Order: sequence, then C-alpha cells, then structure tokens
Amino acid sequence: MTLTIPTTRLAGSGDELPVIGFGSGTKWRVAKASGDKKDQYIDELAEQVTSAIENGFNHIDAAEAYKTHEEVGSGIRKSGVARDQVFLTDKYTPWSWAWRKGTGPLESLTLALEKMQLDYVDLYLVHTPGVTHETAGIDLKEAWRQMEVIYERGLAKNIGVSNFDVESLELIKSVGKYQPVVNQIEFHPYMQQQSPGIIKYCRENNIVLEGYSPLTPLKAKPGPLDDVLPGIAKKYGKSELEVLLRWVIQNEVVAITTSAKVERIRESLNIFDFELSKEDFALITQVGRGKKFRNFMVDLYSPFDDVLYKDL
Repeated sequence: MTLTIPTTRLAGSGDELPVIGFGSGTKWRVAKASGDKKDQYIDELAEQVTSAIENGFNHIDAAEAYKTHEEVGSGIRKSGVARDQVFLTDKYTPWSWAWRKGTGPLESLTLALEKMQLDYVDLYLVHTPGVTHETAGIDLKEAWRQMEVIYERGLAKNIGVSNFDVESLELIKSVGKYQPVVNQIEFHPYMQQQSPGIIKYCRENNIVLEGYSPLTPLKAKPGPLDDVLPGIAKKYGKSELEVLLRWVIQNEVVAITTSAKVERIRESLNIFDFELSKEDFALITQVGRGKKFRNFMVDLYSPFDDVLYKDL
C-alpha cells in the first residue's frame, strides 16, 4: 500500500521520524505467554507486524519488556519492504536485570538484534528513568554511557528515553556527550502531561515527544469526552479513533498505537486527509482535562496529578 506519512526531524542525525508508529506491546506479550497456544501466537504476532507494514505503517515500536523481538524481526522480513524503509524503535528495559542479570543497554540491544536478525535499530530508548543498582545493576549515568557507545557504534542511529521526567533528563544533560532526541510518554486527552513541565522542557530542548496509549478515552469510560467525540467524529466523517489520533498529532506528538485487526490498522492511518479546527481541537483539550487517567507509571507520577497542567 502506498501511503505518504508525514515525518518530524530528529536532532543530531537529522533522520525523519514518521509521526505515527505501530506498537508491538504489552497485550501481545500477554497473549504470547498464554500457554498451549504460544506457538500460534508467535506466528500471529509476526503476521500483525507484516500486516501493519503492508497496510502503510513504516514505523514499528518494540521493546525488550514486550518480549516480542523474534516476531518483530520476522514480521519486518516477511513484509518484503527494504529495511531502510522501516523506522524501527526498540527500548532497553532496566528490569531485565531481574530476569537474566542483564548488564545494561549495550547487552540488551545486542541480544535484541540477534533475535530480530537485524544489524541496527533506528532509535533506541531507555524505557524508564528507574535505573538503579537495586533495580538494574547499574545507575542511570552508566546506562546513558552505554547508550552513547551504542550510538557511536552505529547499533542505533538515534538514542532517547521513555517515561522520563525533567529531573532525569537534566541528569543526562549534566553527564552526557549526546542528548536524547526522543522522549516517549503516555499522552492522550485524559493525560496531557505525564510529569510536571515535561512538555515544555522537551520542546525547549529539541526533544521529540512520542505518545503511547493515545486511544485511552475509548476505553477509560465513563469520561467527559463520551458526549463530545461522537459529534466531532460525525462532523468530519471520521471515527472517534481517527479523531483522537489526529488530536495527538496536532499536538505535535508522535502517536504510537496498535491493533490486531486489519480494519483498525487501516483506520489508524486514515488521519492525514483532515485537520481538526482550532475550536474542535481546543474542545477536546479542555474537556479532556476534566479527567486524569494513567495506564502506566502510576506510582511514580500520580502524586503530581494536581499540578500537571499548570504550565500548559
């Protein structure tokens, strides 16, 4: 399928990052581990990646935590699309230390590339800022040092972080030779800033924001947008899913989404032929702030919920 997906330029390398990505995340990991049908799920997961690429996605998002590297690599190969035409993101998971005593990002990416049967990833992220000797066997300074080795060796063309707050990014700035070019955070109308000041900080420091769980308002019901989204969707001749993804992208945030259904995959990409008006964009933004809902990082960031939107 021929589809031109807009991109945003990454600092440093100048690489173009597609503004929507297809995730190979948590629900796939759960399915894969569900007993007798494990081999069936492995095949199905690979087929989903292939299907996503065949239907227009050119940005695949993976992670060590998802435990789906074999499937991602197989799916990319089966698609028949040249490797340099697929932007692949992967993430180092600090708690890999708990299940195999991993020594940090360099080892994690080396193992991931072997499983995916690939030579490099386009973007490699530290999955969370919680990198300590107790949780990961190393601290964040050492993790970032290894990330810089990864970058210099060409194992990843770009390096960044995920779920990082301002304090953690400031630490990297103080010790790093290279700075993160991406911060992937939870982002949707019910969580418009994962941690205090992070949106402003990333934009001031040329760090691209990516948003996962963009469709949360369709699942976190009841919610204040339940009575708003149907009317907006009807106005544009779009689905509520398409409206939510469009809202994320108009926030200048890269949307990371996923689905096992071909129809939903195609629907997710049907967002580049319309634009929300200023009024509708503002309506979703303001009404969405009437509810705060976190899918992840609850323990770390929910204590700040009362002050999240003060700088927005």
